[in-house]
Amino acid sequence: MARCLIVDDSSVIRKVAKRILTSAEMMVTEAANGQEALDLSAHDMADVIIVDSSLPDMDSSDLVRRLMALPAEFKPYILLCLAELDLGAIMRAKRAGAQGYMLKPFTRSQLLEQFRMFQTAA
Repeated sequence: MARCLIVDDSSVIRKVAKRILTSAEMMVTEAANGQEALDLSAHDMADVIIVDSSLPDMDSSDLVRRLMALPAEFKPYILLCLAELDLGAIMRAKRAGAQGYMLKPFTRSQLLEQFRMFQTAA
């Protein structure tokens, strides 16, 4: 079973994404900030991590860098989630280890397409 971690300070975004992604093949967990995501990932690294670009406690590219530095059997597939297109933020996150990005609000089909891309990359 694949595991996904959604890191966003908006409970609405987390709940919408969780509702879309939760299935027999996907277990979804949530974190409201970067530190919570690091704490969860230190014990159980998710296969896919969706990171909000504007977290309240740390820069998203710093979180991506710290997630990629955690000792784990594998490195997660990380997506940056942005409210508006910001090429600088996307490039910083990609240099830190993120593999892609998506804009919010996202639709069910957009989110599922990102996960199809993850499955083909895995």
